[in-house]
Amino acid sequence: MTRLSEKIAIITGGAGGIGVAAGTLFAQEGAKVLLVDLDEPALQQAVAAIDHANVSYAIADVTQPEEVDGYVRSAVERYGGLDILLNNAGIEGQLNPIIACPLEVFDQVMEVNVRGVWLGLKYAIPAMRARGGGSIIITSSIAGVSGAAGFSPYVTSKHAVIGIMRSAALECAPLNIRVNTVNPAPIETRMMRSLEKQTTPHNAAEAKERYVARSPFKRYGSPEEVAQLMLFLASDESSYCSGGVYMVDGAWTT
Repeated sequence: MTRLSEKIAIITGGAGGIGVAAGTLFAQEGAKVLLVDLDEPALQQAVAAIDHANVSYAIADVTQPEEVDGYVRSAVERYGGLDILLNNAGIEGQLNPIIACPLEVFDQVMEVNVRGVWLGLKYAIPAMRARGGGSIIITSSIAGVSGAAGFSPYVTSKHAVIGIMRSAALECAPLNIRVNTVNPAPIETRMMRSLEKQTTPHNAAEAKERYVARSPFKRYGSPEEVAQLMLFLASDESSYCSGGVYMVDGAWTT
């Protein structure tokens, strides 16, 4: 299968559950893939799990301009250019009402989830322009279109990246670069384990039961289900899709 044949992709948050699922799928479909994350052992495990000759990694802090520029340069130098950016890195923050939320928690979530996305665009767009176009996919969330008590920094950040996407989609259309968000509901990842534990510290399994009960499908989604939508948006099959907010939420927000 070669839906991404000859394409070059960067995936930030590449050592996480969705990052690994997308990296696996992109490589299977013919792309050369650079996984980006802060944790080198986790990146090494991700590359080993994907087990494909066209997958490598780069260590970078997505909040630092020189390191974002560095991971884009790494993709260009290793593989010859850049066609796809999966702007996927993100953190959940802490469960706190607004009046009790530490300022440093708010700032950290915004740094990673918003500044990191914006910097990815800033440095990836010129590399894509040099290739004649491309696709940028930003991981938002159902929290990008709805509220969640106690997680105001995360909700704010996921709303913000939809705004960034919409501006970028308009700026990038003349460059033949498409920009969209993917908005998952709860997915079986480390982030949901953290949220479950924070919601009900004495019984995380009970928290999961409550989350699952809210889902029309009565289950969490899988990283692979999210990655399939990301694959479509990365491929030429979505050549007229830009500026879109794509839900992968099992009717959660419905």
